[in-house]
Amino acid sequence: MEWLDILHRIESGEDARTEFKRTASNISSIRRTLCAFANGDGGLLVVGVDNSGRIVGVEQDADTVQERFTSSLQNGCGRPVTAVLGRHLLGDQWVHWIDVQRHQRGYEPFNTDGRFWIRRGRSTVAPSPSELQELFNVFGLVLTEQQTISSATVDDIDFGAFRKFMKSQGKQIDNNPQPDIENDLLNASVCDWQDEVLHPTLYGLMVFGRDPQGQRNTTSFFIQCAAYAGTDQSTDVLSAGEGKGRIDEQVQRAVGWVQSLGRKEVYRGLRRIDCPVIPESVLREVLVNAVIHRDYALTGSQILLEMFDDRVDVTSPGALPNHMTVEQARSGGAPRSRNEMMANAMVVHQLMERRGRGWLLMRHGMRSFNGTEPRLLNDKENRCVRVSFCLDGGIV
Repeated sequence: MEWLDILHRIESGEDARTEFKRTASNISSIRRTLCAFANGDGGLLVVGVDNSGRIVGVEQDADTVQERFTSSLQNGCGRPVTAVLGRHLLGDQWVHWIDVQRHQRGYEPFNTDGRFWIRRGRSTVAPSPSELQELFNVFGLVLTEQQTISSATVDDIDFGAFRKFMKSQGKQIDNNPQPDIENDLLNASVCDWQDEVLHPTLYGLMVFGRDPQGQRNTTSFFIQCAAYAGTDQSTDVLSAGEGKGRIDEQVQRAVGWVQSLGRKEVYRGLRRIDCPVIPESVLREVLVNAVIHRDYALTGSQILLEMFDDRVDVTSPGALPNHMTVEQARSGGAPRSRNEMMANAMVVHQLMERRGRGWLLMRHGMRSFNGTEPRLLNDKENRCVRVSFCLDGGIV
């Protein structure tokens, strides 16, 4: 940029892509702004201008200031930031600028001192949890079921589980001649090519992986379980567990954890009857829906299975898929899976059907169990779906 261009930006004032700094002394603040610009669409930092747009100049030695800026660009933001430096002498003082370019995605976002920064309007701020997730998504960490997991290799796929799955679908895999395993994996979308190397897809890893949570981008893809003594998370934790593994194993292990809490005693007339905390069919249905409909782009969030004294909550990352409304979900509308291949895998495992009856089955199950209705919350702001089941007593 030329000086006249800088003058024009100064006259226009600060905005999402322009920020002023009065001095060059607060290098930490400057690095935060550089990170924020690099994490967005780029931007211009002008040093020697106050917040009102008045040019005040920088007193420090110009070469020293430029060296400090260069060092910050090279070493202060986690990895080098591409930018163009400039300066202009006004009387005996300098105005400096750093024109940060828009960066190619595919790496982690820029950070300084381990913290990420973004532009929110005219300000440089630390992102909220949802903004941080969006930031990671923008930088190539958006995970769909067909996206390859570059940190994983073909060896991370359990070939035995894959062949068993193929047999269950009626595929003849024992007769010769057979395509090699590489072609089978490609044809089934279990793996795909990336930079001439075969890597598992997210679908392949979550359905056939040896250790689905063992990769950097998939560590949170499991069911987190907790039972509380009261009606909210501030009360004591009575029991905690995890449903990890492949998606079918996650459901089975989470159901097993609930069963380990024991059964509750209820009286009908003069007779004592042992009852489950929640019907297994209802629990299995809600957990299957959670693992196949969750938004796998939200890489830092687990599915939460929470047992409270008065209810059971299952919270899944991501809003309802494909613009489905709460009313459509409740009415048993046409099924809309966010992750079609994972849904098909659960059908093959006989853990679900594909008739769009999930909510109706849970509703019928709870009515028969204790006469209550499940509740469905689609929280678009926090990007989660929560299903709540009312209990007519404590969990123990």
